[in-house]
Amino acid sequence: MTFPMTDFLLNYDVYPLVFPVGKEITVHIRPTGGRPEFTPGKDYKVLICAMNGGRPCDYPSSADYKEKILTCNEIGGFDVTHTYESEQQYFIRVLNDEGRRIQQFGVYAVDEDLVGRYPLRGDLHMHTNRSDGRQTPEVVSSMYRSHGYDFFAITDHHRYYPSIRAMEFFKDIPTEFVIVPGEEVHLPDVHGKSADAHIVNFGGKYSINALVKDEYFGETGDDWVRAMPGVTPPEAKELCDWEDMLEELAEKTEVPEKVDKVPAAVMKWAFSEIKKADGLAIFPHPCWISDTLHVPDAFLEYIMENQDFDAFEVLGGERYFEHNGFQVVRYYEDKARGRRYPIVGSTDSHSSYESNDGALICSTVVFSPENERKAIINSIKDFYSVALDTISTEFRIVGENRFVRYACFLANYYFPRHDDLCREEGRLMRICAVGTEEEKEDAIKQLSAINGRMKKFMNKYLAF
Repeated sequence: MTFPMTDFLLNYDVYPLVFPVGKEITVHIRPTGGRPEFTPGKDYKVLICAMNGGRPCDYPSSADYKEKILTCNEIGGFDVTHTYESEQQYFIRVLNDEGRRIQQFGVYAVDEDLVGRYPLRGDLHMHTNRSDGRQTPEVVSSMYRSHGYDFFAITDHHRYYPSIRAMEFFKDIPTEFVIVPGEEVHLPDVHGKSADAHIVNFGGKYSINALVKDEYFGETGDDWVRAMPGVTPPEAKELCDWEDMLEELAEKTEVPEKVDKVPAAVMKWAFSEIKKADGLAIFPHPCWISDTLHVPDAFLEYIMENQDFDAFEVLGGERYFEHNGFQVVRYYEDKARGRRYPIVGSTDSHSSYESNDGALICSTVVFSPENERKAIINSIKDFYSVALDTISTEFRIVGENRFVRYACFLANYYFPRHDDLCREEGRLMRICAVGTEEEKEDAIKQLSAINGRMKKFMNKYLAF
């Protein structure tokens, strides 16, 4: 889902929304077209209410209410100067003469480590018609920009080149959408023993699938792309040599009872190779029901205990409860057991159109200093991410408590405006992908005119 503009957001513009703890900040509240609620020149009692502290009448020891008398400005709004003392959401609450609330406005104070980390929404796992998806890489890219995404990776089965194709198509088109290289890694069986590896290579500089000369290797002939531009990938192994190498690795791999050595060795090898490629090794959808659970419980426990992956796809892929529900329970139970690992949420979509009820079910919010491949990867590895469940209109967020609370605020107050900007850019990107030459030329002119809007938007609402 995209986050819709509510009546409240259409009636008021509040900025900045996010700012550092302990710094004096002036928040501007501007009416933007709704029924006037405040009288210019009149004094109002304004409360600054810390959300986490409780009401002072009930919890005086923890409550944090600050009272101000402010004069409504000439445009019917307020300029509220205050220093916010702890990381949390605050309400700026305006009262009438009887002390009842007229309106309140949410803002958020963040600790120093989040200052300069921008909330970026993305998808790290999806497919195009170059494997089993329905649209071209160019169309999928434009559609996800229109859905409100800041970055994403195409991760077609067995194939790395579709993501590079999308990157190359848009490289000279002015857009603030970041396309990251990727693939879903599926490796051959090892001397007849099933490897069954589903692993996402997000952002790797070269293909892991194409390290083995299997049936998919070189399928597009001269157009075959194994790496990012300017990167020379390792030499690909002949299939028989790769099988011998993995057979030997499997024999050396120590696993508990009921865990098969070959898929364990293949997964371990693939995770390691993605890291060598400077990518993010993602362990996806273990609770997908493919006849039975895709990954049996004994094998899943082995993977989660060893944590050879960089991030766990805690949300993504299917709408039935078992898929994401079991994975979320696993994540929180692991946290309770002292296991800590980064998480992401992805659609694993096979159609980018909203007619596909799985096109917008999950995403990742990354708090990153920059919308750039390596910065995003490092931020996820450093635990600055949450998984966002948008299967229904009542969103859910999975992750560590402090980031979940922050992301919840952003989903209510920040992302609706953000998504509104993305929608137009995505529409123009799609014209570049499928329009006539005249339409493409006009779309590029419009994209040039609006280029940089997202940066200005972030600077306005995030006081970093």
